Amino acid sequence: MQVDISTDVIFIGGRSGVGKSSVAAEASHILARADIRHAVIEGDNLDQAYPEPWRNGIDLAEQNLAAMWRNYRSAGYSRLIYTNTVSVLQIPTLVAALGPDVRSFGALLTATDTTAAQRLAQREIGSALEEHIERSNLAAARLDAANTAHTIITDNRSTADIAREMLSAAGWLVSSAGTDRPSI
Repeated sequence: MQVDISTDVIFIGGRSGVGKSSVAAEASHILARADIRHAVIEGDNLDQAYPEPWRNGIDLAEQNLAAMWRNYRSAGYSRLIYTNTVSVLQIPTLVAALGPDVRSFGALLTATDTTAAQRLAQREIGSALEEHIERSNLAAARLDAANTAHTIITDNRSTADIAREMLSAAGWLVSSAGTDRPSI
């Protein structure tokens, strides 16, 4: 008889340039070192198309998330790190896509306009930098106004420090004598 295990998910949200993907990758590395089975899904890729499906009322991201998570679950995974700019504003919809018995934690990563613009300038090439900075600023205002997630400031901090704070706040790691170990 197979016992159903709940899904634990951390939703990482935040403006462009805040470090969502980097923090998710570092959190994955920390969890792997602690031998904690998990998956990472970059939500921005789930509906990346033109014209944008969501502009026409198509919930392609949620459909793709549900399909991907079914595959991960059938392979034995029960922990997920999910990144998307506005994921912390869409937790109920995203939880529904993951199936029954989901425990969720929202982490909103924040950075100043200056920090986000500097980070975007390091990664963006071509003519889209100013557009990315403007969208990042608008997203930050929207996220700050509606935030109900755990806020983590990323300015002048290492990715490892941010990831450890997020994992500890979510209850995925408990620090004991400076050593991270899985929570029980």
